[in-house]
Amino acid sequence: MSGLRIAVVPGDGIGVEVIREACAVLEAVAAGSERSLTLTPFDWSASTYLKTGVSMPKDGLKMLSENFDAILLGAMGDPRVPDNQHAVDILLGMRFGLDLYVNHRPVRLLDPRLCPLKGVEPKDVDFVVFRENTEGLYVMMGGNFKKGTADEVATDIDLNTRKGVERIIRHAFQFARANGRKKVVMSDKSNVLIHAHDLWQRTFKEVKTEFPEIAASHLYVDNLALQLVRDPKQFDVIVTSNMFGDIVTDIAAGLQGGLGMAASGNLHPGKISLFEPVHGSSPPLAGKNIANPIGAIATASLMLEHLGFKEESACIDAAVAETVRAGETTVDVGGPLGTRECAAAIVARLKA
Repeated sequence: MSGLRIAVVPGDGIGVEVIREACAVLEAVAAGSERSLTLTPFDWSASTYLKTGVSMPKDGLKMLSENFDAILLGAMGDPRVPDNQHAVDILLGMRFGLDLYVNHRPVRLLDPRLCPLKGVEPKDVDFVVFRENTEGLYVMMGGNFKKGTADEVATDIDLNTRKGVERIIRHAFQFARANGRKKVVMSDKSNVLIHAHDLWQRTFKEVKTEFPEIAASHLYVDNLALQLVRDPKQFDVIVTSNMFGDIVTDIAAGLQGGLGMAASGNLHPGKISLFEPVHGSSPPLAGKNIANPIGAIATASLMLEHLGFKEESACIDAAVAETVRAGETTVDVGGPLGTRECAAAIVARLKA
């Protein structure tokens, strides 16, 4: 991977363990390639925050943008920081500060036994969810009036802009066109959110005219949740808002074996992007060699694919799929192995 420079932020809890194994997989696939890969670690974590009071250096985002091609981030969160301020500063700081407006969540079932639905095969669970990543309720605009009293009022603002809505919808259609996907579903709650999600409705109707070969349709988000568990094979590409995307991607992860199997990318096409497995830091599991590393490894593969190294990404995906089908996985998905041993089985297949 010629000149590929990756900033690695392991994070907290099991994040440190699974990112370590994802890096081992990246190094293994690089060893079999004529290209080079440089992984540069950054100790931005709860422990550092507690020692220094600094979550991320003031020039951190500028440094990342100027010196790296992508960021690989582990889960953030530590009970020693009750308000998780360091996690907010780092994760949301990167998402908003780098304008990573696309949350890209591929959903693939690798083995039928991992899906809780009866009679579902891998070919039935193969779709992508695009979640708007910089607006909505996650802008944390709002406040309290008469806080702590019986008359308290609390508000949060669901912020939606034409620019933000249009670019995520257009990205979903562009992805579908570029990857041979035939259908795009937009999901909202415009029957209740009559202002914010009317914007989604109008923008979707306009943008879809630019992609006449793609079948475009709409589902209210409650119906989308139902349809995901009723018949997942009907979906190809889904695009939705920040909050709804957060929820439906967890449902989607359940279809592929849980959050430990799920990959995620936070993207700004053409600029530095951030890749992170979507499970939490799970402090009670940390240091026990039981966390599932596959989500982190699949995230590393997604990162390579995004950076244009499709052959290397495909090699990782094939090794992961073979390992899962052989049952050489962690306990959460029915296997007998620990974190290190599961990753080692993947690395062995890459070397073979």
